[in-house]
Amino acid sequence: MARLQIRHETLYAYERPVGFAAHRLLVRPRDSHAIRVVEAVLTVSPPGEVRWQYDALGNSVCCFTPRGTSTALSITSDLVIERFPAQLSDPKVADPRTATPIIYTTADRAVLAPFLQPATEDAGGRLLRWLRDQVDSPHEPALEFLLRLNRTIHDSFAYRGRDQGAAQEPADTVKLGGGTCRDFAWLMVEALRRLGYATRFVTGYLYSPRLSGIRGAGATHAWCEVFLPELGWTEFDPTNALAESPALIPVAVARTPAEAAPISGAIYGDGGQASLTVHVDVRPADSLQAAA
Repeated sequence: MARLQIRHETLYAYERPVGFAAHRLLVRPRDSHAIRVVEAVLTVSPPGEVRWQYDALGNSVCCFTPRGTSTALSITSDLVIERFPAQLSDPKVADPRTATPIIYTTADRAVLAPFLQPATEDAGGRLLRWLRDQVDSPHEPALEFLLRLNRTIHDSFAYRGRDQGAAQEPADTVKLGGGTCRDFAWLMVEALRRLGYATRFVTGYLYSPRLSGIRGAGATHAWCEVFLPELGWTEFDPTNALAESPALIPVAVARTPAEAAPISGAIYGDGGQASLTVHVDVRPADSLQAAA
């Protein structure tokens, strides 16, 4: 078990005062057998109404409506969590349905249906052509294929950090040959859905003190989860070729990247030039206590 402290700072700045509509915050990890939230403090400015709820997928959502007008909106989430890793190490999956094509039970398919249907178009067939090149023997176990695809995306695409903007269309990521973590996660999600895998988009944090060549630290991170018989929802991070890694700290899951935005909302009025600054720091909680 590792105890970690997470600080997630977000600052929107405007030239002129603006008003604020309700904002949706996804900044608190979901309590589970892998993660326990020990402390959670949310600091916001300007102040406003704060209400917590669970959405349809069980994500912990904060509904925040700032009061009045301001030239800045500051949101800081301070967390202390306990992480209980369960790494994926040579699992013995005997269920024959885990060979390609993967087969889900009728009961599972009823729940997994939203995550089986692709959410993007591929009019030119670029994504499909790339995907066909990745498929090997139909007898390849699903887990082996997923680990191979996870590694292929990591090795074949150039990582290019991008703080703002929506995730690229998967076909565009293939065309450009690169992207950021949310682009790689979305590529893997949509590619696997075309092969019949139930897959969802995950947003969260990355803890990387001893991982060489890690990509995506210092900001929010994105990866994907695939549902496998006998294993359940299993994490794959194509940005770093990680699978079920303790470095991954999930906050929210969604069908699409737009639904998993850490902070979303709107303003009233013309604020002129606007800027966004985001910083995420994840470190052992014991190190902070020692420094104090």
